[in-house]
Amino acid sequence: MEIGFSTFLTDEGISPAEFGTSVEGLGFAALFLAEHTHIPVARHTPYGSGELPRAYFRSLDPFVALSAIAAVTERVRIGTAIALVAQRDPIILAKEVATLDRISGGRFELGVGAGWNLEEIRNHGTRPGSRTRLLRERVLAIKELWTREQAEFHGEFVDFDPVFQWPKPLQRPHPPVLIGGMGPTVLQRVVDYADGWMPFVSSVGAIDKLAHRIAELDNLTAHLGRAPKMVSVVVTTGVSADDAAVVVDRLAELDVHRVIFNLDALPTAQTDALLDTYAAACADHLRPAE
Repeated sequence: MEIGFSTFLTDEGISPAEFGTSVEGLGFAALFLAEHTHIPVARHTPYGSGELPRAYFRSLDPFVALSAIAAVTERVRIGTAIALVAQRDPIILAKEVATLDRISGGRFELGVGAGWNLEEIRNHGTRPGSRTRLLRERVLAIKELWTREQAEFHGEFVDFDPVFQWPKPLQRPHPPVLIGGMGPTVLQRVVDYADGWMPFVSSVGAIDKLAHRIAELDNLTAHLGRAPKMVSVVVTTGVSADDAAVVVDRLAELDVHRVIFNLDALPTAQTDALLDTYAAACADHLRPAE
């Protein structure tokens, strides 16, 4: 079982380089960054419970921040959790990811989603009602750009004649694409065009429900003739360090590939202290740097 973290890095908290160095030094296996390009002032889309966290307003661009992390680390896997692909140009995103995969020595993973903030989505020229179809086409187009010398794509939303684009990613056939979400149709989308699923678990008690969804995913992959566990499961969770060991043990029983703990964006000293608490709770699963 691999263990890692996801957070919104901001201009008010720990720097990307410091965060990457701390996570890798403690022996954690992965580091993922979230994103919001902006937050509209007049926002009507509801956000779970409570106020929208301050970090959502101040988050760094994940690809730029991950480049800084890649430069100071050697082993930790890096990625997005999640990149809002329905708000990004696919040709530019394909080049960004391929470049970052090269810079990192083949350590990048692209977690993707369609987004939830309807006002933010509209500001990018995307119609909220078609964003999941748009996400699919952009991911498929990006894979064409990653894997073909002359790539072309002709769809409902993405349309381009044959093009050259380099660099190609270092990983073959390409960096893993993980779809985030817990909705009723997410598993169909995962087996359709992704390499992994990134569900969210809010508590220890929610793991039983996740077990049923993982079994459903295994059945879907088998029905399509894909090998068992060919689609990886990377679980994100907001549980505290007090419950971390229990969550890790339970998810290991489900053969989950990796668990990602969501952290608040905090200054350096507070972040390092929080990482230490998770390291103590998960010590049996870590490989600290020598």
